[in-house]
Amino acid sequence: MTSTTSVQASVSALERRIQISVSMSEIDQEARKRLERISKTVKMPGFRPGKVPMKVVQQSYGAQAQSEALGDMVSRAVSQAVAEQKLRVAGQPSVAPITEGDAAPGALRFEAVFEVFPDIVCPEFSGVEVSRLGCDVSDADLERTLDTLRRQRTVFESVDRISEKGDRVTIDFKGEIDGVPFAGGSSENFPFVLGDGSMLAEFDQAATGMKAGETKTFPMKFPDDYHGKEVAGKLAVFTIRVREVSVGRVPELDAEFARSMGIASGDLEQLRSDVRKNLMREVSTRCRSRTKASVMQALEDLASFDVPRALIESESQRLADAAREDMMSRGMNVKDAPIPPELFKDQAMRRVRLGLLVGEIVRDRNFTASAEQVRALVEEMASAYERPDDFINWFMNQPRQRADVEAAVIENQLVDWILTQAKVTDRALTVEELMAEGAQA
Repeated sequence: MTSTTSVQASVSALERRIQISVSMSEIDQEARKRLERISKTVKMPGFRPGKVPMKVVQQSYGAQAQSEALGDMVSRAVSQAVAEQKLRVAGQPSVAPITEGDAAPGALRFEAVFEVFPDIVCPEFSGVEVSRLGCDVSDADLERTLDTLRRQRTVFESVDRISEKGDRVTIDFKGEIDGVPFAGGSSENFPFVLGDGSMLAEFDQAATGMKAGETKTFPMKFPDDYHGKEVAGKLAVFTIRVREVSVGRVPELDAEFARSMGIASGDLEQLRSDVRKNLMREVSTRCRSRTKASVMQALEDLASFDVPRALIESESQRLADAAREDMMSRGMNVKDAPIPPELFKDQAMRRVRLGLLVGEIVRDRNFTASAEQVRALVEEMASAYERPDDFINWFMNQPRQRADVEAAVIENQLVDWILTQAKVTDRALTVEELMAEGAQA
């Protein structure tokens, strides 16, 4: 038989300790059952399968069977004690034998240490302030978008003259600091557009007014807050050689341009209609995203309960792994570089706390995602694709992606409900303001 007692520790508000005792006779019985199962299939030299004497099986597998039996019984005892006390365990319990004190005859004592989920009370939202963004798409916004699409398809043609703002120059360059080349300070056949802000102002100015074949050497001081810390604030000397000067030709807004944008008929009105739909979808998505961010920030401000360390550690590790994958995707060699999870502890704590509060509200309000709601959101996503029906059919048969959409549907319900409860300030933005805010977010 097993017996349990529960003792609340003072280490943290969420930590619990459960002491259990396990009968040695029950362990021996469980170990014998395991050995009997092993004996039916074990293969040993000199014996037919299933005919190995139990004594021989005991000699080879007795310790393993005893250890597994003990582990299983302790695990079951902990689970039983947790269920009896109706505890919600966060993370994996740590179990260790108790060597001090007197145990009952024929029994072993253990202590399980674990954390529980906090008791969360859904807050009152009537005093919470959130922002709801709105944005209308005007004809001027449509024309600006078309102009942007044209400029994105600029074709550059080589010219025999000095470079001017707006030209694309292709150069070779080499930089040195104190006469020594530095990492990232040289390149060949490097193109950039003068005046587009992609290069530091001094570098941009030095390349302006030069012709193909010309060479120039000039000093340039890196800003003190330059993203490359190894060169920030230092004075470098660059030598550049211009290979080519090209002028951009922006395509006309005509039938040929419409066809290049996928309008087979070349109909400009069809192009405008498609671009307007895409722009309105983008505007709607950004408004919803910014409104949701306001709601989530308000929830985060309300969440002040203790959070299990195990969940924080798990989320910190997940964030560290994601950071490494992101850097590797950008071409950085960080595969074996240590990224301490502790760097993400504060962020992980906020994310876990917010997630727990959101989960409690979802359970309290019984938010669920119906099949109709899931399909409606998938259809909205599919509208951005050339063949939406194919996307829908594929997506609806992907369990992982479907689960993500179900979570998004429930999250949308949460946001919509809080907007009915909180103090809402409506903010009307222009398309340009909305896009600028989105770039800064």
